[in-house]
Amino acid sequence: MTDYADLLKADTGQTARTIHIIDAKSYDEWLAGQPERVRTALAAQRYKPKGYAHAILPGDKADEWSVLTCVANVDSLSSWCLAKLAEILPAGTYRIADGRDIGPAGFGWLSAQYRFDRYRTGKAREEAAIGPRILLTATIARIEPTIRLARTTHMVRDLVNTPTADMGPADLEKAAQAVAKRHKAALTVTQGDALEQGYPMIHAVGRAAARDYAPRLIELTWGKADHPAIAIIGKGVCFDSGGLDIKPSSAMRLMKKDMGGAAHALALAELVMESRLPVRLHLLIPAVENAVSGNAFRPGDVLSTRKGLTVEIGNTDAEGRLVLGDALTRAAEEKPELIIDFATLTGAARVALGPDLPALFANDEDLGRRMVELGTAADDPLWQLPLWPHYQDMLKSDIADIANAGEGGFAGAITAALFLQKFVEKGTKWAHFDTFAWRPSAKPGRPKGGDALGMRAAFALLSERYPAK
Repeated sequence: MTDYADLLKADTGQTARTIHIIDAKSYDEWLAGQPERVRTALAAQRYKPKGYAHAILPGDKADEWSVLTCVANVDSLSSWCLAKLAEILPAGTYRIADGRDIGPAGFGWLSAQYRFDRYRTGKAREEAAIGPRILLTATIARIEPTIRLARTTHMVRDLVNTPTADMGPADLEKAAQAVAKRHKAALTVTQGDALEQGYPMIHAVGRAAARDYAPRLIELTWGKADHPAIAIIGKGVCFDSGGLDIKPSSAMRLMKKDMGGAAHALALAELVMESRLPVRLHLLIPAVENAVSGNAFRPGDVLSTRKGLTVEIGNTDAEGRLVLGDALTRAAEEKPELIIDFATLTGAARVALGPDLPALFANDEDLGRRMVELGTAADDPLWQLPLWPHYQDMLKSDIADIANAGEGGFAGAITAALFLQKFVEKGTKWAHFDTFAWRPSAKPGRPKGGDALGMRAAFALLSERYPAK
């Protein structure tokens, strides 16, 4: 794993190459103040001040070159404005001209240097390797928080990118054990008969998996008992075949990422503990594989739940909401004042919002509004969808308390969120992220593959509500 502490350092006057930052409005004035050799070099490179455009500028000597890059607004740097440079510049040490604050751009600089090379060998691994690009900053206070965000984003990417053969329920448990050990948190795991009796929906979804992929509920607790209680929950479906309502192969190809909610939840819990937020943290990960075998749960089955409701199964491919329902019930037993859950829950959210925007649902107007605002400020955008109560009828069952999937295909993301809301206690603030956890194409600082979408927004809200002392 990349050590991001080596890539973002305090500026103590080290030898470093300079990065000049301009935008389209300031370029002409900046250019007028440059020596002729710089103007000539830019003309030769046909430089145009457009987004991410960069150029190498000659110095007095051959080895004294510097870099010019164009950003959207020099007065308000984004998380991604330096990310392209961090991907393409030669290994070395760099600083921003005039000692200016790098702002959120430090995160993109680190994020751009992420590589997933676990399964590459020999020449392929060497070709994927890059030398470190180190960025210096005079704003010392930004370094550690930025490194934490990069490390936990890296954690999400690694967990999601890892194939299910190496990232089943037991492997998620090991990842949670490692986090618990780092922060001296308590970890409990419920499986076997205790899971079947206490968490019947989690057990039903996962019971068809091979023994090595047996279902379990992973719980981590941390913090002082007298601090405000919060719960973070992540859907840990390590592979989703669709069950007996089996997916076509094209839809199954990326289902290693169906534990992306668990990856987000685990990484967010790590951020909370590393930052020493004054909370009583309860992390819950229902970890299962939705497999096909003779004892798989069936369409038409009626499942009992930890809450006592009964659920008729309309579609075995709507399994994520089932495991989350039992986890939400368990979280409510500790009487938290806030619950946040992450899940790669519905294709409907992706049809509505595409891969970049997680759908956010919240049962509190101020909570949802503030989460969206903080996500925008953190370059981790969200889009809030309504918990529209008139769609409750879509989840009616003729024989049970509720159905797990509506008929007709309308409002799939909303009806899934309404199903989850049945397991949230009234009076408890709750935010639900229906996230993709994946980037189908690369952007500066955001490689193709697993990614954290919504995690930084959630952490910004938790940091605001429960500031570290």
